[in-house]
Amino acid sequence: MVRIAAIVASVAIVALIGALWFVTTRGASDAFAACRSGAVAGDIGGPFTLVNGRGETVTDADVITKPSILYFGFTFCPDVCPLDMARNAVAVDILAEQGIDAQPVFISVDPARDTPEVVAEFAEFIHPDAIGLTGSEEQVAAASKAYRTYYRAQPADEDGYYLVDHSTFSYLVMPGQGFVDFIRRDASPEDVAKTVACFAENA
Repeated sequence: MVRIAAIVASVAIVALIGALWFVTTRGASDAFAACRSGAVAGDIGGPFTLVNGRGETVTDADVITKPSILYFGFTFCPDVCPLDMARNAVAVDILAEQGIDAQPVFISVDPARDTPEVVAEFAEFIHPDAIGLTGSEEQVAAASKAYRTYYRAQPADEDGYYLVDHSTFSYLVMPGQGFVDFIRRDASPEDVAKTVACFAENA
C-alpha cells in the first residue's frame, strides 16, 4: 500500500508540474493572454469570400486591414442588429480618440434581401468607416461556418416579411492574427473599446 501511495503521489506531482509548465509556457507565448475575456475554444475564423457594398468580390485579406469588429446579422432586423452595430460603432469612435484605427464590419446572413446596395446603405448609416458585406447563399454560409455562427430564416408572413434568428456575438479580428476574442452583447462601448485597445497595443 505504501508503494502504491508513493507511485500515485509521484504521478500527481508530475501531472501538476506538467500542467504548470503548459499554462506558463502558453501564457508566455500568447501576447494577448492579458486581453482575453475568457477561454476561446476551437478553431474560429478564417478565410472568407464575400461581396462588398460596391458589388466587388472581396476576401478577408481585403477587409481585415485594421482591428475589426465583425457582426453577423441582417439589415431588416428590427432591434438587435442595429443596436449591436451602433455599440460597435461607438467603440470605434472611442478608439479613434485614443489614436487606434479600428472598423466595424457587418456580414449579412440574409443575402436574399441584403443586396450590395442595401448593406452599403446600412453600413454608411451605422458609421462612416463601417464595411457592409453580403454574398451568395454559399458564400454567406461558408463565412458563418468559419466563425461558427448560427442563423435561420423564419417562415415569411402573408406580405413576404420574415425575421432571421441568428447568434449575436461580435468577433474581434486582427490583421495578421485572425480571430482573437468574442465580444458579448452585454458589453458596453467602453468595454469593447478597452478590449480592442488591449489587443491592438499588444499586436
